[in-house]
Amino acid sequence: MTKFPFIQPLLIALTLGLAPFTPEPHIVGKLRWISGGGAGMQAMDYFDLVLHGAPWLWLIFSLLKWGGKLQKKV
Repeated sequence: MTKFPFIQPLLIALTLGLAPFTPEPHIVGKLRWISGGGAGMQAMDYFDLVLHGAPWLWLIFSLLKWGGKLQKKV
């Protein structure tokens, strides 16, 4: 078991989760669209949000799991 199991999810979240990088990360644009009411979003847009958001959810889960193990050791 590695000491920092969140390294792989972090790298994937920073690459696939933020791609394409210009003019702004794709997930940021989708989240802004939803926060603005999501007018005109289609099923493909929601699916795209899930695909770009999955690496971030994996990262959050890994960090929480890693943090929980740290608290149990102390």
